Amino acid sequence: MPIAPGATIGIIGGGQLGRMMAQAAARMGYRCHILDPHEAPCAAEVSDRFTRADFDDEEALRALGEACDAVTYEFENVPVAPLGVLGAKLTPGTRSLEVAQDRAVEKRFIEQCGAKVARWHGIDGTRDIVAAIAELGAPVLIKTRRLGYDGKGQVWVHAPGDAEAAWDEIGHQPAVAEARVAFDSEFSLVIARSRSGEVRAFPPARNHHEGGILRLSTVPAGPDIDAHAELALGWATAIANALDHVGVLTVEFFATPDGPLVNEIAPRVHNSGHWTIEGAFTSQFEQHLRCVLDLPLGDASLVAAGAKMENLIGTDVERWADFLGEGNAAFHLYNKGEARAGRKMGHITRVTRGA
Repeated sequence: MPIAPGATIGIIGGGQLGRMMAQAAARMGYRCHILDPHEAPCAAEVSDRFTRADFDDEEALRALGEACDAVTYEFENVPVAPLGVLGAKLTPGTRSLEVAQDRAVEKRFIEQCGAKVARWHGIDGTRDIVAAIAELGAPVLIKTRRLGYDGKGQVWVHAPGDAEAAWDEIGHQPAVAEARVAFDSEFSLVIARSRSGEVRAFPPARNHHEGGILRLSTVPAGPDIDAHAELALGWATAIANALDHVGVLTVEFFATPDGPLVNEIAPRVHNSGHWTIEGAFTSQFEQHLRCVLDLPLGDASLVAAGAKMENLIGTDVERWADFLGEGNAAFHLYNKGEARAGRKMGHITRVTRGA
């Protein structure tokens, strides 16, 4: 049953994704209640209520559920077991988290859905790294099974003799080894699935990373990526259906000469979808909330000829005056405090109007 405006939405996580979700909720007439362990998360300042608590604090989660009409999350590395106290109020469900939190589980699941991933090998020690090189060829990319993002928890291994050093570098954590992928480009699909199973997809975005961190997302993605779009959307839809996912789901792909490969999934709104705030009829944040609140899905198509989102990383944000001087640039500052190296401080979206 649809949840009407005036209701309160609980958001687990107080980072920039929660912030932009809360901003979308306020525009739609809803209140937000943030739960986050940090003293002053950036989402709290644009929300109606804030609870400072750890993500595994069952008492705090139970209180959040009692205070809210619906609850969602802004990132996938939330402990799953404590979320049980939220019951049916939690959207998306915990199955999406269980799959996305473990790279080995995720890869098996994606393959079971009929999609393709890079060749890979499970890693539980140095012998497995040596075996992975023998099976997959050198170099291999080692990724911890849990908690890696923006290039963290990853190391390239170029020869069997480097296995021990690589194992030490990832802290002796269970991992996966991936074969090197000769890709032409990277792209992502942000889709939304309603409770009834309806799926709407935003246009694919071409992504450019620097140092493992997303720098640019461009829409339209271009003919080379458009050639993969139909197959990629079929895979993304199959994954969402198999998870019974309700909400926004993002699937990242490699575009290769032999077709697309799934890199990873994120059961949430995504950095590569920030362009939708100005560039689409319905933003990814509003679309996610429409799913959570059981409202009709919005139009996910472009409102302009194109859009390009640029992340402001670290001290990039100090150029704020330059960005504000651009007539076609929408400036978003997350108000996260210290501009550390590699930290996403904001973004700008440049919208291209048609002739």
